Amino acid sequence: MNPTGNQISDRLKEKGLKITPQRIAVLDAVYRLKNHPSAERIIEYIRNEHPGIASGTVYKVLDVLIENELVIKVKTERDIMRYDGIIEKHHHLYCADTDKIEDFADSNLDELLSDYFRKNDIAGFEIEDISLQIKGKFRTR
Repeated sequence: MNPTGNQISDRLKEKGLKITPQRIAVLDAVYRLKNHPSAERIIEYIRNEHPGIASGTVYKVLDVLIENELVIKVKTERDIMRYDGIIEKHHHLYCADTDKIEDFADSNLDELLSDYFRKNDIAGFEIEDISLQIKGKFRTR
C-alpha cells in the first residue's frame, strides 16, 4: 500500500488535521518503508528529500498520527518502537532473531479471541481491542 500524496492529504483531511509537508512526508515514509519502520529509519528516509527536518518534528508528527488513528505503534522485544500504517484489524508476527515484523490477519482467530473474552470476563477490566504479537522465527519460504 503506497498511497499517493493526494490520498495522504485526504486521510489527514478526513481526521481534521492540517495538511503540512512534514505530516505528508512522515505518513508517506511509514507507508513506503513497510516492515514497520522505527522513528530513526523514518527520519533517515525523510532526510533524503528534506535534509533540514528536525528529529523532534518527526516524533511530534508520529504522535499526532497515532492520536488520530492514522498509524499504530508496535513495540519489539528489543524495546524499539516501530510504526504501522495499516490500521485495519490485524496481528503481528515477530522474529526476535531478525527483528522483522510481518502483518498477520485471520478472521477465525479474531472471532475465537472475541468469543473467549465474551465468555470469560476479566473482572474490573473493559477490553477495547485485542491484537496479538506472535513471537517466533521466520523459516525460509
